[in-house]
Amino acid sequence: MSVLAAGPSPFWYLTRGAGTVAVLLLTASVVLGILDFSRWRTETWPRFLTDALHRNVSMLALVMIVIHVITTVADGFAPIGLQDAIVPFLSPYRPLWLGLGAIAFDLLIAVAVTSALRQRVGYRAWRAVHWAAYACWPLALLHGLGTGTDVSSAWMLILSVACLALVLVALGWRVTAAVPGTVGRRIASAALMVGPVALIVWMALGPLAGNWAARAGTPANLLPSAQPASGAGASAGLQAPFTAKVDGSVRQRVSASGLASVDLPMTMSGGATGSVEVTIKGQPLEGGGVAMSQGSVSLGPAGSPDLYSGQITALNGSRILATASSGDGAALRLSIDVSIDQTSGSITGTVQAR
Repeated sequence: MSVLAAGPSPFWYLTRGAGTVAVLLLTASVVLGILDFSRWRTETWPRFLTDALHRNVSMLALVMIVIHVITTVADGFAPIGLQDAIVPFLSPYRPLWLGLGAIAFDLLIAVAVTSALRQRVGYRAWRAVHWAAYACWPLALLHGLGTGTDVSSAWMLILSVACLALVLVALGWRVTAAVPGTVGRRIASAALMVGPVALIVWMALGPLAGNWAARAGTPANLLPSAQPASGAGASAGLQAPFTAKVDGSVRQRVSASGLASVDLPMTMSGGATGSVEVTIKGQPLEGGGVAMSQGSVSLGPAGSPDLYSGQITALNGSRILATASSGDGAALRLSIDVSIDQTSGSITGTVQAR
């Protein structure tokens, strides 16, 4: 029987991927929209190509957002319903940042509808809605940074910086080409100066700072139940980075509702001493194993086994990736590699913390 047979729900990967692609497409749509509005063209690239590409990229972005919404609801880990994708700020899960995404979705739907009915709604109404749609991009960017689980990852930061740079370059080019002294030029110039600085300050104090999940509005039952350190030197028992050996045994049970729970209590030795416990919950699989829907981890030195606690972020075969934090704000990223004896249920392996 293989206990670690499956990782997080496939919807978890799909919603992250679709959301990331949607932001990239919205970035391209904004840049193309600025070029189209400026009537940019060359001898080899007529304006109608920019217009058509802008329209098609925008529709593809809407499709990716729909996929992002459906897979988020289907994943079921966070309490997010279909209504939360349309009605902003009512979700119990990170209401502000999820609400910004809902507003961006509503604006994009309005653009699609008015574009399809352009002959009936009239040019002025269509143009007003189309201008409002440019707010989709910053709202979607803030939504992703405020709710995404990859916000502190290097690849996500690089993509966000690249998207910001592309829009700023396009907007800066448009501002320099605009008539001096106009209201629109002054507003755009102010946005170019204030926007990036405000975003950097918010990122430093928000998503990249400690305890962002709780401050962003994550429900308490989805947060790691970190225990405060007892005494000034309590956390000194685990000095990261470290690599330690682990050994223990597997305990598996099935609840009355049919959900399986696998507990991996282990003792650490070598690079660090203490204990680490992993709990995996989900649907039992034929032939053994669990399709994980929730996973938690706790570890600490002897006498304080729950000094650090957190959640599993990925389960790849026999490798468990997790994050854990302590009551004083210290955080660890864990990589736990285990080997389970199928006959005795004993566990051996290593844990790395940084």
